[in-house]
Parts: sequence; C-alpha cells; structure tokens
Amino acid sequence: MKTIELEIKGMHCASCEKIISAELAELPGVSDIVIKVKEGTGSLNIDETLLNVDQVIAAIKRAGYEATAINQLAGELVTADNIIIKRNEVNANSPFKIKLEISIETNDQAKAVEITSIKKQALVEQIVESSQSASAGRVNLSLTGMHCASCAGLIERAVKKVPGVKQANVNFAAEKALIVFDEATSSVGDLVQAIKKAGYGAELVDAKDTEYDSRKRAAEIKSYQKRFWFSFVLSLPMLYFMLLDFFKWLPGGLSFAPYFGIISFILTIPVQFIIGAGFYRGLVSALKMKTFNMDSLIAIGTSTAFFYSAINFILYFIKTGSLIGLEGKIPDLYFETAAFLITFVILGKWLEIRTKGKTSEAIKKLMGLAAKTAKVIRNSVTQDIAIDEVIHGDIVVVRPGEKIPVDGKIIRGSSAVDESMLTGESLPVEKKVGDLVIGGTVNKVGSFEFEATKVGSETALAQIVRLIEDAQGSKAPIQGFADKISAWFVPIVIAIAVITFVVWYVFLGANLAFALMAFTAVIVIACPCALGLATPTSLMVGTGKGAEYGILIKGGEPLEAACKINTVIFDKTGTLTKGKPEVTDVISFGSLDQEEIVSMATSLEKLSEHPLAEAICD
Repeated sequence: MKTIELEIKGMHCASCEKIISAELAELPGVSDIVIKVKEGTGSLNIDETLLNVDQVIAAIKRAGYEATAINQLAGELVTADNIIIKRNEVNANSPFKIKLEISIETNDQAKAVEITSIKKQALVEQIVESSQSASAGRVNLSLTGMHCASCAGLIERAVKKVPGVKQANVNFAAEKALIVFDEATSSVGDLVQAIKKAGYGAELVDAKDTEYDSRKRAAEIKSYQKRFWFSFVLSLPMLYFMLLDFFKWLPGGLSFAPYFGIISFILTIPVQFIIGAGFYRGLVSALKMKTFNMDSLIAIGTSTAFFYSAINFILYFIKTGSLIGLEGKIPDLYFETAAFLITFVILGKWLEIRTKGKTSEAIKKLMGLAAKTAKVIRNSVTQDIAIDEVIHGDIVVVRPGEKIPVDGKIIRGSSAVDESMLTGESLPVEKKVGDLVIGGTVNKVGSFEFEATKVGSETALAQIVRLIEDAQGSKAPIQGFADKISAWFVPIVIAIAVITFVVWYVFLGANLAFALMAFTAVIVIACPCALGLATPTSLMVGTGKGAEYGILIKGGEPLEAACKINTVIFDKTGTLTKGKPEVTDVISFGSLDQEEIVSMATSLEKLSEHPLAEAICD
C-alpha cells in the first residue's frame, strides 16, 4: 500500500470535499480518503497493483478540480484495529493532557514508548481544527425572493428544521443567511433545498468572487426600476380618471367617463398579476409555513380591491349587456386602488434596495485594499501569480511601493511598511528579518522577501471583511424583540381588518363597497411594517458606515449597546490619526515668509520618498 499526499486546487466548500471523495471512492484499491477544503490538500491510500498516481489525479480532474502529488509514502499501513484511543472529557476551562504511545514489536516482544518530543501547540491546534471541521460547518448563503422581515423568519424556521442545523441567522437587509450545521448530518445542498421549499432562492457564493454582491444588487435595482416604471405608466391613466371626478372642467371629463371601467380593468390586470406576482408567491410560501407575512397583507388588500371591482364590472355587464357605462361612469369600481398600491410598494422597494447597495460599498472598499497579484519565487524563478494561487510556505518578493499580498514573516531584507490601513499609525513601521507583515499594507522604501504564513480567508484583511459581513448579518437584541412582534403583527392586522369590515357593514349599516374599502385601508396602512424593516436596515447601514470611517463593529449587540456610551478612552495616538502625516503649521524664524519657506522645503524634498517629505510636498 502507498500513501499519497495531494495538493488540490479549485475547492471552495464542504461539497467539493464530498464530490472529490465520491469520485475517488469509485477507483479500485483506494482507502482512507481524506480531503480538506481549508488546507487545499488531500490524502489517500492506494494499492499499487490496481492503481497509480496518474489515475488518481485524472479522477480528480474528472470531478472538476486540479491536483498535484506532493508526497508519496510507501510502507505498511496501521489499520484501525491496531489503534487504541481513550477518550476523556473535561470542562472547557480545565487543563488537559495529550499522551501518545506506540508499541514496537520485535521477536514476539512488545514495548510501549511514550512520545514526549512533539510540538504540543501545533498538535492541539490540529486536533481542534480537525474536530471542528469534522463536526461543525459554517456557510454564508445569498438569498433571493425576500420581501420583508417576516420572510427572514420563515427562512430561519425552514432551515432550523433541517437535521444537524445548530444556528441559523437570516438578515433581511443584507439578504444573507449565516448557518452553522453538522456536516456529518446534512450538507449545503440540504440547506439550499429547504430554503427553496419555503419559496425562496439560495445560492452558495464563491468567496473568491468579490463582485457577486455588486452584480446581484445591480440586477435587483434594475429589475425593480423596470417594474416600477411599467406599473406607473399603466396606472397613470387611472390617476387622470380620478382627477376627472374632482375637476370636471379637465379635457374628457364627460366623454371619457363611460370608458373608465373597461380601460381601468384592462390596465390593472398586468399590474395585479404580473408586477404583483411576487406578493402572491410570498403569500403562498407563508401559508405553506402556516403563517403570514407582509406579502400576505399586500396580496389580500390589493386582491380585495381588484376582485370586488371585477365582480361589480361583470355584474354590470350581465345586467346591461354593455362593457361601457350607459349613464356615464360605472359605479363601485376601485381598480386604481389595487394598481396604485402595487406601484407605490414597488417604488418603496426600489428606493430601499438602492440604499442597501450604497451601504455595501464600505466592504467593497475594504476588499479593494488587497493586492490582486503576487511575485512568488518557485523553482528559483520569480513569477507573477494571482493572489488566490499563493499557498502556505511560498516565498513572496515585495518591491518599493507595492502592496503586500498576504500575511507572512520576513526572511530576507528590510523596509518600512505603511500599516495605517490596519493600525492608523501615520508613520511607516520599520521591518526586518523575523518581523511579521500584513496583507494589504504598503511597502514604502526597501525590498524584501517573506514566507507566506496566512493566505486567502486566513489573512487579517479577509478576517476584517468577514467581521463586517458577520456584523451586518447578525441580530441586535432589539431585533429579536421586533421579530417576535412581527410574527404576531400580520395575523393581528388581518383580524383588525375583519373586525373593521364587520363593524361597518353589520353594526353601522354601511354599504358593502364602503365596508370593503375600510377593510382594505386597514390592511394597506400596515403594509410597510417599519418595525420589521428598520432594525436590520439600520444595523446594516451602521456597520457599513463604521467600516467606511475605520470603525469596526463586531455585531448587533455592541452596536445597540453603543447608545449608552458617554466616555471614550483611546490608548494610543495612532487610533485618532488620518493614517498619514500632514503639515499643520509653518513658523518663520527669519526674514522669509511662510510661502517662501514652503516653496524651498518642497524643492528640497520633492525627490524623497520619506513620509514626512511627502507631507511637505502635498
């Protein structure tokens, strides 16, 4: 048997592990397959009489990935029957001891040898990491089809019903779902399927695709813009009909009146059932989950106005045999109510999604700080590669003025690095062999080489971006309260609307048309649901604006608690700087005036790359 270690490119989630494992499992003579998406590596044991390395690599390629053999170890394998593992659970804060022993058998004699010379910290980290990756998966899904805060609650309920889901946090404003689940019990596909069954869309986004959110947001803005103008143009004639009721002197006041009904009926149909189709889908999804949401209110309110008017129009036609008013305007038709309700709601959603798009620009700016390429020494050759292709242990070359692509440790050379994007320090920090450098910071004067220690999502900049995204997807305590109210809000509104109808029609003697309009008014007034929308939107805007000004907010709870802050204590001047030195005053000790001093100083310093020289020249 032979153990093969592989470097695998193209993996981005737990599903990739399963796809590769399934492909390799079909090969003859393969055992003990271990694929790790985080490390981009894999290992397996093969029977050399049945299989070779090239066949393994070809199988991985068929699955859609690239693989390279980095190590091949031949020898006898120790099966699981020869390994004894003793498990002892301790409290989270209690110390624990790891003891490894191997048994060496020679001439029918066995001797136990305790292994004491091991890198304990590295071993512990490896054990913790492997146990976490084996049991708990974490995934961020991009959602589509949500219309209100109640939709977020429906998705959470649907996801939590999936076996193995430990935590589900859906943010309506960000349109994302942060889910922690047991990978041994369920998969990302199960989560996506559960969300689709609830009536919404979900997609796993490639972490390397930094433009996904921008494309999605732009497409949504364009879609709502088209839908608004389409419905507005169709509704506009009905607005004129309404004006004619009040201003008889307008052109067509008498001649158009018989045609109000048929024109309004034809124009309202596409608005109600094409533009408003999303509200009906939301209503059906909510009913499947045995609840109501804001779509339910809009669908019920507009449908009441439309179908009541349509029934009256049909009854008028049956009675008179005419599709136009014989004595002027056909009575009791309220098509414009349904059309304008949908038009105004679509306008509100268009404006809302534009606001969300502007908020996400802070994260885009943070992502823009990262370098796009890196100069890496491989096989004694310096080559430019994409930053995504940098791996642990690569030797990276950084020249003056270049951004440092990933985190690492300097092994050759020295320089001064501008770390203001991370620390706020206005002056570059001197770096020498053995010092750590951070991806996204700028090398100022010297050249150096460093070993990559953290790449991809491990870098400090990537973790900052993830912190902001998680904060935007988190829930403030007040939002939990708002969600609880929202869950009861819609049923209560519907109940009040029904009571309003009954009171007016039965007890106060109003006609059916007036009672139905009162019912519709109660439903429609409650449609915006500021309670469910304002909290997640303010959380998203707050964390995004904070990031734009260099203030990182860890989540909803700290942001909510910030309202109680009355004193702020800063422990270092760098926190309060603009990140670069500036000339604030010019003092003359001789006969020269300030302008002459600045002119001379600029002439002397214009060729210098020192930060203070740049401040003088600027």
